Amino acid sequence: MSFEEEKQLEETYVMHTFGRKPVELVSGQGMIAKDDKGNEYLDFIAGIGVNSLGHCHPALSEALAKQASRLIHVSNYYYIENRGELARDLSELLNETVPQDQREPWQTFFANSGAEANECAIKLARLHARRKALEAGSDRIPRTIVTLQRSFHGRTLATLAATAQPAKQEAFQPLPDGFVAVPANDIQAIEALFEQMGNEICAVLLEPIQGESGVHPCTAEFLQAVRRLTKQHGALMMLDEVQCGMFRCGTYAFAFQHFGIVPDVVTMAKGIAGGVPMGACAAPASIASAFEPGDHGSTFGGSNLAITAAKTVIDTVKSEGIAQNAAEVGAYLQERLASLEGVVAVRGLGLMVAADLAEGLDATQIAVDALGKGLLLNATGLHTLRFLPPLICTKYEVDTLVDRLKQLL
Repeated sequence: MSFEEEKQLEETYVMHTFGRKPVELVSGQGMIAKDDKGNEYLDFIAGIGVNSLGHCHPALSEALAKQASRLIHVSNYYYIENRGELARDLSELLNETVPQDQREPWQTFFANSGAEANECAIKLARLHARRKALEAGSDRIPRTIVTLQRSFHGRTLATLAATAQPAKQEAFQPLPDGFVAVPANDIQAIEALFEQMGNEICAVLLEPIQGESGVHPCTAEFLQAVRRLTKQHGALMMLDEVQCGMFRCGTYAFAFQHFGIVPDVVTMAKGIAGGVPMGACAAPASIASAFEPGDHGSTFGGSNLAITAAKTVIDTVKSEGIAQNAAEVGAYLQERLASLEGVVAVRGLGLMVAADLAEGLDATQIAVDALGKGLLLNATGLHTLRFLPPLICTKYEVDTLVDRLKQLL
């Protein structure tokens, strides 16, 4: 079937929730994706930070093929292979920067997406607060969750309510209440909010590095202030690491480990399973114990295929030194982008990077024009390009990207 025929079928039978670019991708290997005509593209968006090992990494493809021939899915009513091992591995990764004598096991709920993982965190925060209040004999239950302006936590009704972007929310009102937002990195604002309504706050939910708004990191000082305030008021600090987690920022598995804090809840998705749908919400056992059977669940979450994929991704990242590669190549990517004429600012951590373009340069159009130069790029705004390549990206591929970008800027 031709590209035009496929395009017509999608326009007729698929809901128009994405503005698609004029290319049909049919295969890939490593950093390269190929279209139906055989053209090759260097992939610097990786399925929006999903293909952490690149396209069709042999270890992942082989593990999935083997698992698919044995067992694809059973209900969560039953035990399956590798789920406990994967949860243990995540616990060890989350505890990596925690002093040995302060570590406790983290427990994980496996879902199918980042939005689902954040839904789990929202429910856990309110249930945890309710149980604490009841144990204390109080009928005053804090239910408010603080988020940050320009955040993005998903497109379900609850996660959209947590996403403090009025333009994205307006068409879907009324949204669930119980959320209030403050500016990112404004310590005075969040201190004032806790002073005003600290007894009503059950959690703070934030991205250590805001991705959809254009890769805007929180400062260490701000994150440490949030940690201090949540501890003082008995609220949970919940970090949405759907985009910035799972080795994306280099060196460690999670972004928070770069900022000298330990949160109470961490959500993850995107790169966790290398392209197989998976989300996860993790919390230390003392907090996760608020959940009892029936409080939360998922039909497909933590399927045999997804568990196999995530376990393989983590094992491969460890065995091939991919986290350190992300740190080194990410720093090189920022350096090379900053040297380009037409780039006015570069920011990020590891292989989560954004470049702001000069006035007169349309990032959205450049992402389309880049197809003609053999690049898959992403724009998060009129003047911002976002780079989320596979974590296997090399300096050579960064050099190729920059050489081709020079022709577009």
